[in-house]
Amino acid sequence: MASVNKVILVGNLGKDPERSGPAVKFSVATSEKWKDKEGNDQSRTEWSNVVTFGKLADICSQYLKKGSSVYIEGKLQTDKYEKDGVTKYSTSIIANTVQFLSKVQQTQDSGPVSDFGQSEDVPF
Repeated sequence: MASVNKVILVGNLGKDPERSGPAVKFSVATSEKWKDKEGNDQSRTEWSNVVTFGKLADICSQYLKKGSSVYIEGKLQTDKYEKDGVTKYSTSIIANTVQFLSKVQQTQDSGPVSDFGQSEDVPF
């Protein structure tokens, strides 16, 4: 039997990316809105942990900031660990594609930066 482990998200970073060894980690918020049976507006925000490695991690840590809009493709990975004698689980998205949907902000040290979200020449 065949199986597929693929995740696609479009959302916004909840905080600046953080480097953890060879990985860069960040959280992405995806929101949905609807009206309930009484016609009241409802919403729910889902927070997903995203992990990147290699050159993609370097680019994400350099250009992404809290609030940045991103398109993510990757796979789900659940890790098991022990804390205070209790088994816990943590699920993350291991990203293999990150497309910037917000304009990349030019910093004083970076020189000119293109808008990766709109470019066909994305370096990853």
